[in-house]
Amino acid sequence: MRRLTLVIALFLSCSSIVIAQSSRDTLLANYSTYKRALSFAGLLQTRYTYSMTKNVDVNGKNYPDTMRGVTNSFSLKRVRFQVKAQINDHFDAAILVNFADFSNSNVANRVLENAFIRYSLNSHFHIIAGQYRPFFGIEDAIPVDIIKSLDYSNQYTAFGNSGWQSFQIGLCIYGDITGSEAKIPLRYYAGVHNGNNRNQPTDNDNTKHTYVRLEGDVAKNVTIGVNGGLGSTQNENGSAWGGDVRSKIKFNSKWTVELTGEYKEGSNFAAFNSFATAPKPNVDQFKMRGFYVFPNIRYEYKRPRVRAIELSARYEYFDDSYKFNSNPRQTIIPMLAMEFADNYFACLQVGMYIDVFKNDVPNTTQYSHNAAVAQLQIRF
Repeated sequence: MRRLTLVIALFLSCSSIVIAQSSRDTLLANYSTYKRALSFAGLLQTRYTYSMTKNVDVNGKNYPDTMRGVTNSFSLKRVRFQVKAQINDHFDAAILVNFADFSNSNVANRVLENAFIRYSLNSHFHIIAGQYRPFFGIEDAIPVDIIKSLDYSNQYTAFGNSGWQSFQIGLCIYGDITGSEAKIPLRYYAGVHNGNNRNQPTDNDNTKHTYVRLEGDVAKNVTIGVNGGLGSTQNENGSAWGGDVRSKIKFNSKWTVELTGEYKEGSNFAAFNSFATAPKPNVDQFKMRGFYVFPNIRYEYKRPRVRAIELSARYEYFDDSYKFNSNPRQTIIPMLAMEFADNYFACLQVGMYIDVFKNDVPNTTQYSHNAAVAQLQIRF
């Protein structure tokens, strides 16, 4: 792991030297404010959740008959504010905060989401440094306000908790390999990050999470990606890998069908760290895996006040510990969305969570249940 980290660091250092040399002929010009710009954006998602299963609250946790749980609630799911600064044609930066996380008991390491600096030489070479979402699957590249479902997948949350995805602190390079005009356009992503999640003052050990991702447009409107990574926790090593596919079929000016699917498996460091019973199994026993398929049908209504209607139904199978205490979870999220302003700037989503566990565990969130959800979002 340490050798791989040093190799990536050496590669980035050499790349910086090459960039400096290739730019020596432009030193006479002043690009300090070339294309400089500042932009602001925001997202507000309000949600109503109603539990349809007896003795299960709005968070999906089972409670005994002797207690009275909260089975319906209004909530602020996300209150995001983003600042983007274009310094010149090569440098930009972004900061993203989610004020809804102030309601969380662990506010200190949640509110700040993105905080990174990016250098872009050309389409083949970009560097990001700071806190960002590593490119370790489809969902890392999709903003939450246009994910076309009520939330990210269960696997995305679990892999994020173990440092593979979601917001992490580190460094990555990415870009085109062949260019967009090639027969099969290819792109690469490679990075290294602490792996102990966001807003942490330092790493919690001397090793890092590293990853590589390759994706290509193998056919018109069909993209396939593969990724793999190495990581560690408490001086225990682990790995993760996965593959995904995206396709989009436009039948005519009104109807479009999109299909995404993804499979991943890897070390569940979060479960390993939280296991308190002695003797503690080896980290190799804490493995998670799962897949999902997500079809989405879109109808371009194009009325002045209703721009589009979408119907989707994501199916997911996920087991957060298939070697030790296995309890697979199946989730179906049927959803209807109405778009009142183009590009999801105003959207109403109505859907259901249908969760089915192989074994229901009383007084926990590993309990089969259904919930109805209505969500209104505004982007600005």
